Amino acid sequence: MTTLLTGAIVWDGLSDTPTGVRDILVEKGRITEIAGKIPGPDGAVVIDLSGHTVTPGFMDCHTHVTITPAIFPVLTRSAAATALATIPVLRTMLLNGFTTIRDLMTADAGYNTLDLRDAIAAGLIEGPRMLVAPHLISARGGHGDFSGVLAGEYQGPHRLMELASADGCDEIRSRVRTEVRAGADWIKFGATGGFSSPSDDPAQTTYSQEEMDALVATARDLGRHATPHCYGDEGVRRAVHAGVRSIEHGNLATADTLQLMIDKGVYLVPTQFTTLDDARHVDDDAFWAGQPAVKRRKYAIHQKALLDGADQVADSDVKIAFGTDAGMFPHAENWKEFPTMVSTGITPVRALRAATSVAAELLGLDDLGVLAPGRTADVIAMPGDPFTDIGITGEVDFVMKEGVVHKRP
Repeated sequence: MTTLLTGAIVWDGLSDTPTGVRDILVEKGRITEIAGKIPGPDGAVVIDLSGHTVTPGFMDCHTHVTITPAIFPVLTRSAAATALATIPVLRTMLLNGFTTIRDLMTADAGYNTLDLRDAIAAGLIEGPRMLVAPHLISARGGHGDFSGVLAGEYQGPHRLMELASADGCDEIRSRVRTEVRAGADWIKFGATGGFSSPSDDPAQTTYSQEEMDALVATARDLGRHATPHCYGDEGVRRAVHAGVRSIEHGNLATADTLQLMIDKGVYLVPTQFTTLDDARHVDDDAFWAGQPAVKRRKYAIHQKALLDGADQVADSDVKIAFGTDAGMFPHAENWKEFPTMVSTGITPVRALRAATSVAAELLGLDDLGVLAPGRTADVIAMPGDPFTDIGITGEVDFVMKEGVVHKRP
């Protein structure tokens, strides 16, 4: 199909400001021309996007599509049921304007996110293209080990409780190889504790330098990048020295550690919406109703450092890639990462680049993230100007992925 998009203000994913009103011609899934006025070819579908801003399709570099905030359904349904329940989640994220996602842990001991990735690529279901790290490789007692919530006689390798636990270099290497054998695009591991896990603290470093070095080197040997779940400063530093490509969260990193990331060319995926929303509401009893008390206690301990850390990110030149941790909150709200980033002092254009050209750099998707002739036609539009009203990113009403229109005003 040939499609001509007309009347919209176009931002290419790179420039400091939009380039003005432009037409975009899409043929066979690719952008073939961007110009002030393009005569509609015979048979072209013309879509008038006047009053809209057009951007490259958004990318969410940190999702959990099979996980929901309510953990009980995850623990009681089969892997197949989990995958089926995820199909509408994927469609929702696509219609939010996210044409690409990186999923960084499934809710099951199996590999259903790989199956979902392949089903989307084959056109069997509707959703963003996916890059997948199936499981979180974690030290026992670390962020990926939830066996501590069970009584002693039940602790062990249960579904979700201890999905990919590995201690020591040999076991870690074996786990990385198992993930790659299954088809993993990325390797994810727990460098520190977390807020939702029962047996650790976000500031604790749960793998030694030797263990992280072995994990990242094994992934590299097999042609995969590694990225850690990582809050605490020491964990970030060890992961950077090990050679990771990105840091997930990093909300307790110091200014010196952010500078180390800059020097090493490591990307930061700060997941600020979920982290700062919890930190900002730490004294709100209604907000925490029904949530684990241990999680609230951790946020109370680290609240000031989290809020200060967000300011440091905004003031630094670290390469920020957009990621949300969607699944820890409803997936449909992942766009809220944009206004949260801007609320901390990150400029709108930096936030938008984080979800387009910078995200594409991180993920190694050179054909995406920028609107230009010859590129894959991942194009979205929203009815307003995100440079003056970042909240308009939550109102995307036109979505094109690989030249196929999934949503239009």
